[in-house]
Amino acid sequence: MRWVFFLLVVVHGLIHLMGFAKAFGLAELPQLSGPITRAMGVAWLAAGLLLLTTAVLFIHLPRIWWIVGLAAVVLSQYLVISSWAGAKAGTVANLLILVVVIYGFASRGPTSFRAQYRRAVSERVDGAPDSMPPLMEADVAHLPELVQRYLQVTGAIGRPRIHHFRAAWRGRIRSGPDDPWMSFSAEQVNFVRNPARFFGMHATRSGLPVDVFHVFRDGAASMRVRLLSLFPIVDADGPELTRAETVTILNDLCLLAPAALVDAPVRWEAVDERSVRALYTLGPNAVSAVLDFNEDGELVDFVSDDRLAASEDGAQLTPMRWSTPVGDYRTFGPRRASASGTGLWHPASGTYAYIELELTGLEVNPKP
Repeated sequence: MRWVFFLLVVVHGLIHLMGFAKAFGLAELPQLSGPITRAMGVAWLAAGLLLLTTAVLFIHLPRIWWIVGLAAVVLSQYLVISSWAGAKAGTVANLLILVVVIYGFASRGPTSFRAQYRRAVSERVDGAPDSMPPLMEADVAHLPELVQRYLQVTGAIGRPRIHHFRAAWRGRIRSGPDDPWMSFSAEQVNFVRNPARFFGMHATRSGLPVDVFHVFRDGAASMRVRLLSLFPIVDADGPELTRAETVTILNDLCLLAPAALVDAPVRWEAVDERSVRALYTLGPNAVSAVLDFNEDGELVDFVSDDRLAASEDGAQLTPMRWSTPVGDYRTFGPRRASASGTGLWHPASGTYAYIELELTGLEVNPKP
């Protein structure tokens, strides 16, 4: 669809050059009835160039293309009206372009989830220290042996401690075991001290774009979802969601930033030779999870009974066992992390996967 729209804008822009050609006697073009002054011819040229610029920006600068696109549509439609008898068909193209311009503003403009995500992250990153001290073996001596080994195999020892980290994802997600899968891409940034988590997802549902924005900061969580970047379909917050997201933050630390477990408010309990229990306290919420490791020292599963499953509209949260089996460890810069995982719900009716993810990028303490 992107390229269909691109071609529509390009062709529409090229057609506008006809008005310029007629005004300056470069072509007869009888389909454009009535004379066109040279001043109007310049306007037709300007509209054509604006439309062609819109097409290029649509592909290469999606954050701002809609600004030029709006100007192009306004000028184009003014010219179409001025030569209505021969140019009225251009109104259809302008309406189609306008619809996509409105979506471009909603999805990329200052009120979009993308813009809110960028602002929230930038505010926190701007206050990050220039460097963090390295994590040494003596710093992890108080941790269970399984966790110490995990920090070794993931490359945390000798590397800077973690102030914040950024992860990028792609995968598919669904609301329930019988619902269709939706493909998505996502990015998140977590801050370890004064914990915060900003997670933006862009999915496709029945061919329509869906934007998701999870926020955890100042001890409170929220989740918002918009269809077509315009229409709210979920707007949830409250203490139950905050408790659920507290489990998610612990999961993120364990899977993406295990070095941060050294200073996190976590108590540890031995389970067996391959498993430990992490008890994490954040504000009024105390949650726990069992971490399972393989013989190579890699974390392979995270199981918690303190997560809550949200209804499709986010209005209801139900306590339910949640697990995230992971694998396929890869190197991301100087560190190793699991590159693939699955989110499982375990209701009484039977376990099912609701999300499948691939980690496509991981950065520790990235600069703005």
